[in-house]
Amino acid sequence: MRPRRKQSFAGLTLLVGLLAAFGTTLGDSREPNDWLDRMTDAVKKTSYEGTVIRIRDGEAEALKVAHTFADGVIREKIVAQEGNGLEIIRDGNKVHCILPDRKSVLVEEWDDQSTLFSTLPSSNIRFGSEYDVSIVREDRVAARQTKLLAIRPHDAYRYGYRIWLDIETGFPLQTQLIDTDGSAIEQIKFAEIALNKEIRASALAPSYSTDTFSWVNQSNPHVTRSIDTEWFSEDLPQGFRAISTHEERMADGEKYVTHILYSDGLANVSVFVAELDDGDSLGKSNVAGSNAYSTVVGDHHVTAVGKVPTITVEQIATTMRHP
Repeated sequence: MRPRRKQSFAGLTLLVGLLAAFGTTLGDSREPNDWLDRMTDAVKKTSYEGTVIRIRDGEAEALKVAHTFADGVIREKIVAQEGNGLEIIRDGNKVHCILPDRKSVLVEEWDDQSTLFSTLPSSNIRFGSEYDVSIVREDRVAARQTKLLAIRPHDAYRYGYRIWLDIETGFPLQTQLIDTDGSAIEQIKFAEIALNKEIRASALAPSYSTDTFSWVNQSNPHVTRSIDTEWFSEDLPQGFRAISTHEERMADGEKYVTHILYSDGLANVSVFVAELDDGDSLGKSNVAGSNAYSTVVGDHHVTAVGKVPTITVEQIATTMRHP
């Protein structure tokens, strides 16, 4: 009888192992686009508090984050854990950037739905045309179980993404912007996080008394209006199209700038066209993690900027034309 029991026990162990390996897959039939829908909803509506590590240009910074969403309004506090102790306090579109070392507060307006995740994709992008998306595997991030999604571009004109989504909520616990060689250009990763918790009012309040600080209002730095323009690119990378055109008059002068936004549904490139000035810079540059390229077209200065490879902004900038 003992051999029979051993055989039965071995068979049961094998069965349990197989269920552990395949149980989640069998019970979860969500497609990648379903996960992206969940992510979009989670980023907008989830309240959370935690520590996030952001890596950009080879440098890492730790941020404490508290975020809540109620009655359609985002309230958020982000505190740099090193350096000058910068605090960003957000209430809807109104943002206070507190610089304690300078005893100053910058007041700005933001319309992004998320401070940390402003460039994440949605299921509305045209997968199969410019990108493929797939579920790679399950993984653990910040002590939580996640699904790893990979978004891979079809050409060298755009970057890819890796996104680790919390299985329970769909919240992105880690994101990577992937270069054409497969390396991570930027990364956001939660070291620890509490999701869907009640956020105390004190967790969203400034840590400093700003009564004696100097206040600088940087809201509405320029006047913007929608316009039609004859400017166009004669050789856009495949999949990109113009989705908006604005004319902006800068607050510090009479100079008008035409702003055209191109998008493939995930990657965005802004093109700025202004009258040529002697002090205008030319060539490629990097601005806050985005690539930029400036050139002269006729008697105008043209700059293309976006979180895309340099060849993309260069091609768009150098092919802008005006009939």
